[in-house]
Amino acid sequence: MAPSNERSREDRIRERAHEIWEREGRKDGDHERHWDEAEKEMRKKESGIGPSANPSGPGDHTDE
Repeated sequence: MAPSNERSREDRIRERAHEIWEREGRKDGDHERHWDEAEKEMRKKESGIGPSANPSGPGDHTDE
């Protein structure tokens, strides 16, 4: 059995994959891509890479 933190990570990936599936119109057949995308997002979030890590990206003009 997986440790509880690994299990909760898998649950979070599953939930995110489901959100992606819903966002894309609930079409059958893309579950592996949805899982991969959700897992990729989770890895970025865990490593601190993502929108919250760098709120102003290229092209953002906060001094206007």
